[in-house]
Amino acid sequence: MREPKLKDSYRLHKNEHHPIGKLNEDIVRKIGEQIIYMIYIGRKDLCGDDWGDIYANAIGAKHLGSPLGLNDVIKDKCAWSMKTVKTTNPFTTKSVRLISGRCSPGYSYGIENPHDDIQRTGNAVLAIYNSRVQISYTDHNPVRTMVLVRDKKLQNFVIFETELHEYNLADYVWNENSNGNIIGTRKSDGVHCFSWQPHGSQFTIIDQVPDQTIKFRVKTPPKLSVEQALKTMNFDQSWITIG
Repeated sequence: MREPKLKDSYRLHKNEHHPIGKLNEDIVRKIGEQIIYMIYIGRKDLCGDDWGDIYANAIGAKHLGSPLGLNDVIKDKCAWSMKTVKTTNPFTTKSVRLISGRCSPGYSYGIENPHDDIQRTGNAVLAIYNSRVQISYTDHNPVRTMVLVRDKKLQNFVIFETELHEYNLADYVWNENSNGNIIGTRKSDGVHCFSWQPHGSQFTIIDQVPDQTIKFRVKTPPKLSVEQALKTMNFDQSWITIG
């Protein structure tokens, strides 16, 4: 069924930067260039803030760099929650664990002992996350999650994008595992979807890698000698002050 015609439908208008999951080749090349540069200057790995900087630079957006909220990169009315995960082989990985902030049932709902009522605690964790999703849409639409899957050598990469959305609390059952963490599984098929750690309140979403992804490889740039590096940066002895 098509969307209804509404007099106030302009409020729902999506100002897409690009169709979901479809970055053009120029943007992917800009992403690859920045990764190669980071390897060139000696970086052995990439973190979430690096990925936020890389993507923002590639599309001409702003990386907020704030620990609060889900929106990391914004451009006009579009926003992205930036995630990066490391796997052995990004090209064959079927699911990824996305760290999605800290959700504290104690702070938000006054739950003193999260183990007393596991289902209540899990519902509270998911409700906190859903509230953050709602806040993300206050000033932006669409809001998406942009995931970079990388290997240990920073050679093979997969990018995929999904719509940021709320979860229906009634669809999940929560249990405690042997490590004392609280695990959320989908009632319909028993699939593990969420993990929450009482110590630290870290909330993790287990997301499936969609069929439509962007795969690319980068070549490790050759290392420069100290002399070559100093020459490239136009080094001058005046940069060193002794005493």
